Amino acid sequence: MESNIKFNLPANDVEQPSALELEKTLENDAFDYSKRSQWLRAAVLGANDGLVSTASLMMGIGAVKQDIKAMILTGFAGLVAGACSMAIGEFVSVHSQLDIELAQIKRDREGGSEEEGKEKEDLPNPFQAAAASALAFSAGAMVPLLAASFLREYKVRLAVVVGAVSLALVLFGWLGAVLGKAPLLRSSVRVLVGGWVAMAITFGLTKLIGSSGL
Repeated sequence: MESNIKFNLPANDVEQPSALELEKTLENDAFDYSKRSQWLRAAVLGANDGLVSTASLMMGIGAVKQDIKAMILTGFAGLVAGACSMAIGEFVSVHSQLDIELAQIKRDREGGSEEEGKEKEDLPNPFQAAAASALAFSAGAMVPLLAASFLREYKVRLAVVVGAVSLALVLFGWLGAVLGKAPLLRSSVRVLVGGWVAMAITFGLTKLIGSSGL
C-alpha cells in the first residue's frame, strides 16, 4: 500500500553537495587566476620590455645610421644589458621579499604558529625569478634582431622591424589576456599602441638630435 511514497529528501541532499562542489570549483578557478597573475605578469612584462626596448633602440640608431651592422650591434647590446638588468633587479626584489617572509615565519614560530609544509611551498625563489625574467626579456628582444638581421635595404629593414614588432606586440597582448582572463581586444590594442609610441618617440628624438649636429 505504501509503494507510491517517494523519498525526496535524500535526492535533495545529493543535489545540494553537488551545487556546493560546483561553487567551490568556481572559487578555486578564480583563485588560480589570481595566483597565476604573479608569474604571468613577470613573463609577459619581461618579454614585452625586451621587445619594445630593443626595437626602440634599433629604431633610434636607424634614424641616424643606415648601416645594418650598427643596428644589429645596438640591438644585441640592448638585449644583453636589458636581460642582465632584469635578472639583477628581479633577484634583488624577490630576495628582499624572501627575507621579509622568512622573518615573518620566524616570528610566527616563536609565537607558536607553524605551517612548515605550506611555508616552504609558498616561499619565492630569487634565482628562479631572475632566470625567468632574463629569458623572457631575451625572447622578446630576439624578435626585432631576427627581423633586421638579413635585410640590407635600409627602408625595407625598418619596415620589417616595425611589422614584426607590431605582430609580436599583438601576440603578447592576446596571450596575456587569454591566460589572465582579460578582454582580448582591449589588451592587444593597449600593448600595440604602447609599443608604437615608444618606437616613434625614440626614432623622432634621435632623428632630431642627430640632425642638429649634437
